[in-house]
Amino acid sequence: MTYLKLTDVTYRYKNSETAAVSNMNCEFTAGSLYAVVGPSGSGKSTLLSLLSGLDAPTEGEILFNGTNLKNMDLDRYRREDIAMIFQMFHLFPLLTVLENVCYPMELCGIKPSSAIPRAKALLETVGITPEEMKRFPSNLSGGQQQRVAIARSLAVGAKVLLADEPTGNLDAANTKNIMDILIRLTRQEDYCVIVVTHDLEVAEMADSVMKMRDGELTPSSTN
Repeated sequence: MTYLKLTDVTYRYKNSETAAVSNMNCEFTAGSLYAVVGPSGSGKSTLLSLLSGLDAPTEGEILFNGTNLKNMDLDRYRREDIAMIFQMFHLFPLLTVLENVCYPMELCGIKPSSAIPRAKALLETVGITPEEMKRFPSNLSGGQQQRVAIARSLAVGAKVLLADEPTGNLDAANTKNIMDILIRLTRQEDYCVIVVTHDLEVAEMADSVMKMRDGELTPSSTN
C-alpha cells in the first residue's frame, strides 16, 4: 500500500531561484522503513516539511492515500494521519510522561477513560514502566524520552511516522533500541517510517536508503 507519492515535486523558497527540492519522484509504502541521507543543505528537512504539509510544492503534487495534500485539511492531516518524531523530543516539560502521550488524543476528542489505557499500553510497548509513566520528562534519560516521543506519535493511530534525526542525541546502545522499535513497527504493524539521518549506521538498518544532494534525489538502494 502506497501512503505517500511525490510526482515531479519541486520546491523553491520565496524570492529564490534555487530549488531546495528539485523534480522529485518517489513513493513511500506501508511496512517499510526509509532512510533519507545527504549533506547539510541537501534538502532533507525541506522534504520532511513537504511530506508533513507544512510547506506546499512550488510544482508537482504530493498524494496521501491517493488524495492531493492541497485538497486536504492539513491541520487534521498532521493531527491524525502522520506523526513527527524529533531529535530534541519536544515533550511537554510540565506534563508527566503519561499526560504527554494522552495529550494528542485529547486534541482529537478522545475521552480520558479511553486515552489513559491506550497511553499506558503504548508506553509499555516501547519499554516505559508504570513508575516511569508518573515522572516528568526531565527525570528520564535521553533514550527514555525518545521512547516516550515515539509512544506519543502512535497515540492517535497515524500510520506514517516522519522522524527528523531521531537518534541524533543518543548513544549507540539507545540508537539501536530506538531503531529496533521503529523496525518492529514496520515489520509487525505495517507502519511507514521515514527517517532523516546523518548516521550511516542508522541508514544501514533501513529497508531503503534515499540519497539527496542539492535538492535532487538519487536512485534509492535497498538494504
